Amino acid sequence: MTRPAPDRTLLETFTRLITNTGPISVAHYMAESNAHYYASRDPFGTAGDFITAPEISQMFGELIGLWLADIWIRAGRTEPVHYVELGPGRGTLARDALGTARRYGLAPRVHFVETSTTLKARQLDLHPQAFWHADLSTLPTDGPLLIVANEFLDALPVRQLVRTAAGWRERMIGVADGRLVAVAGTAPMEAIVPASQRDAPEGALLEISPACAAVIYEVAGRLASQGGAALLIDYGTAEPRLGSSLQAVRNHRKVDVFSAPGEADLTAHVDFSALSLIARSRGIRWLGTEDQGRWLQALGIDARADALARAALARAEPAQAESIRIARDRLTSDGQMGALFKVMGLAAPDWPEGAGFGPPP
Repeated sequence: MTRPAPDRTLLETFTRLITNTGPISVAHYMAESNAHYYASRDPFGTAGDFITAPEISQMFGELIGLWLADIWIRAGRTEPVHYVELGPGRGTLARDALGTARRYGLAPRVHFVETSTTLKARQLDLHPQAFWHADLSTLPTDGPLLIVANEFLDALPVRQLVRTAAGWRERMIGVADGRLVAVAGTAPMEAIVPASQRDAPEGALLEISPACAAVIYEVAGRLASQGGAALLIDYGTAEPRLGSSLQAVRNHRKVDVFSAPGEADLTAHVDFSALSLIARSRGIRWLGTEDQGRWLQALGIDARADALARAALARAEPAQAESIRIARDRLTSDGQMGALFKVMGLAAPDWPEGAGFGPPP
């Protein structure tokens, strides 16, 4: 596939802005870059920049649909009920999840939170009856919400704080020799650094994401007032950590974060420990945060993969059977997506436990 020549407009805009007004925050840079990036392309698949779990195998979406149906049934089958997906990509996950859920009587109204007109057109092909929203504020209030977000939170902007000899400062982006570079700001930042990290050594870097916090705060508030459950799936950590996780991906490769804003996907690891505290502050239930591989195995991905592989062999399609096994391993193996990606479950106070969370049986 021939890719268009890089659009230098955003890089030039940042360079002029910083030259004229001073350094900008990492969060500002990330927000503007990703807004441009997602508005201008379909980044998914082998012809794009990266592949997400729903595109790897139908099993991923099927097991999410099974999880949603199971918790909804045990919560009393409340109607109406709404399926809400944040950043639904091409609509592949929703197709597989809803197809499975319908077999168990769960046929929710479908809502997508999406700002990219390019991706909305792809979603419309698979889900012509869906409702679209620019943010969570316009979601319905007349029934419980079943919320799914896969690789949504990682693309939200982060602030980076660095410990300097003078104390904690915000990491900013400046210009040197015509290039964008990281620099330390001048304003003290101790007030927003958690007490447990304030004495970190010089050079330590801390990431926080007010944008992620705002999304989880709204999700948790909705669950508390309306009922329902949420699955938040992304790469990140279950415990707090120091260090920069900001990265740029283009053509399935990591590239320099500052070289082509708006032309690469910018992401950062999600701090699930911080998000669970925010969710619980609103009085809802944190079901747990598990490695993706363990969670999928607890839901039965191995049995599903074996069944699909046997069906492929029965059709004399050995290559397809092997592809199914490879996809299963990619989703669950520690060396691939299994340990890097986490699944966090949330539920309304009066909703039941969610399958796949908690200690092994």
